[in-house]
Amino acid sequence: MKFDYPGSQSLPLGVVVRRSMGVTRWVKYAWKASAVLPGAGPADWKVLRTDGDVTEFHAATLPLTLYVSDVEAYAHELQARIPSVYAVLRPSETNGDVPWTVVLVTASPYEAQDYCDSAEELVEKIPMPDGLGAWVTEFVEKHYEEEAFVKRRRDKTRVDKSQDGIGDPRIRQTSDVYRAPRRKEVLN
Repeated sequence: MKFDYPGSQSLPLGVVVRRSMGVTRWVKYAWKASAVLPGAGPADWKVLRTDGDVTEFHAATLPLTLYVSDVEAYAHELQARIPSVYAVLRPSETNGDVPWTVVLVTASPYEAQDYCDSAEELVEKIPMPDGLGAWVTEFVEKHYEEEAFVKRRRDKTRVDKSQDGIGDPRIRQTSDVYRAPRRKEVLN
C-alpha cells in the first residue's frame, strides 16, 4: 500500500550490502550495509563485485521518501560530521543464502533510532553521497522553518491553598487517621 503525502518527495535508492568472513568460528559471515546507489534500478541480491572473501551485493532498491513533517530530523542529520542515510535490515524469513531483508531506507536519525529500540532489526549508518546530500539539503531549505524558543513561565495562581482531595468522603473515621494502631481487647 502506497500513501501519497503532500509535499513529500521520493527517490529510488539501492542498498549495497557487504558480506565478509566472520571473525569467530560461530559466525560464518559478517554482513554490513556499506553504500547506497541513488536512482538505482530494481535488484534482489545481485552480486556487484567479489574481492577474495568479500562480496558486495546490490541487496534491494527501496524509495527514500522525505516528508515535510520530518524536516527537522533531516536538518539535524545534515549538520552531522558525516551526513548519512540509514538502512534497516530485518532477519530473512527464508533459510536461504541471504539472512537479511532490506526493509527501509531513511534519512531521519530519529526514525532510525526507533528501529534500534526493538533490537530485532539491524540498523546501519551509511555515508550520504554528495548528490543525495544536495537533494536532501534542497528539500530541507525549501520546507524547514526554525521555531523560536519560548521559555514557559509559571502561573502566579496558588493552587495549594484549598484542601480538596484529602481523604474519601465515603469513609468515616472519627479518630486521627495518622495515629498509632491500638491493641484489640480480648474478651474472656
